[in-house]
Amino acid sequence: MKIALLGAGHIGQTIARLLHATGDYEVTVLDKNGGYLKVLAAEGIATAEVDSDNRGALAAQLRGKDAVVNALPYHLAITAAELALECGCHYFDLTEDVAATQAIKKMSVGAKTAFMPQCGLAPGFIGIVAHHLASGFDSVRDVQMRVGALPAFPTNALKYNLTWSVDGLINEYCHPCEAIHEGDTIAALPLEGLEHFSLDGTEYEAFNTSGGLGTLCETWAGKVRNLDYKTVRYPGHRDLMQFLLGDLGLKSDQGNLKDIMRKSMPATMQDVVLVFVTVSGMKNGVLLQEVFARKIFATRDGAQPLSAIQITTAAGICAAVDLFREGKLPQSGFVRQEQVALPDFLANRFGSAYQQSRQVESIS
Repeated sequence: MKIALLGAGHIGQTIARLLHATGDYEVTVLDKNGGYLKVLAAEGIATAEVDSDNRGALAAQLRGKDAVVNALPYHLAITAAELALECGCHYFDLTEDVAATQAIKKMSVGAKTAFMPQCGLAPGFIGIVAHHLASGFDSVRDVQMRVGALPAFPTNALKYNLTWSVDGLINEYCHPCEAIHEGDTIAALPLEGLEHFSLDGTEYEAFNTSGGLGTLCETWAGKVRNLDYKTVRYPGHRDLMQFLLGDLGLKSDQGNLKDIMRKSMPATMQDVVLVFVTVSGMKNGVLLQEVFARKIFATRDGAQPLSAIQITTAAGICAAVDLFREGKLPQSGFVRQEQVALPDFLANRFGSAYQQSRQVESIS
């Protein structure tokens, strides 16, 4: 299967290596950063230096490919999907942006190829889990999804290090959050709905952020009393982000905030991803609750260190592509994450990363 992979950054490089290593995919990585591409080319992975803003040059690289795997920033998702449609390619991405997903859904109507956005961790795997658990009940009351990508060793006041896209991070803190409350679909405010919980002796907080539940509100409308998604952080993070975005007015100056975070907040490869889903409802006449909880830690792949967010995000989209190639997903039109069977995902060679909860003491 011929793959055009857009983006050779933190996550894109991991996706490229995973797909290339199987021998089942002919991967060509496209990016404007020649330095990133040089690293992959030295590993025998095909690359092409292309500016993502140059539609003509990008389209030329997509023609003849079977699928486009988009690992570019969320604001480029619509353009990438439009070019995939134009070039007759299947399309997969990692976007958490609600507007981009809705636009992709519209353009996929009547398409001969498949369009599957939101294939990462959240949205992505979290929706697969929640749908699987909820589908096992006779009637569903509450679905709660909680996900965090956190530094293993927080040291600053925000108790946070950069583990993924700054653009995506700020975007989810600034846009309305879809949810179902008492049977009605609502738009909740980001950074609201603060709650606290502990897991394995560690204290966390969770609050509303946008995009994490994908299309679940649409799928479960009229079938569930409450359904929501919240991002998990260490206690105190939400208040400081509210101060920066609200009190200091940086919500309307996001470019400045992103620059500040990139310059002052170091990235880390020593992180942990927390996945926590609870579903309650009636089953065989009894009110029950079921829980799915995972902690995925950073590790090494040979000499290559991999952060937990690299592992989980790349595993999500690679598993989606792999299951599609195997004919286990619809082959045309819009494909929702909840159309992925959780047992198929976890049994997949990439999805099995979510079966492994492990920790390394240090990565240097």
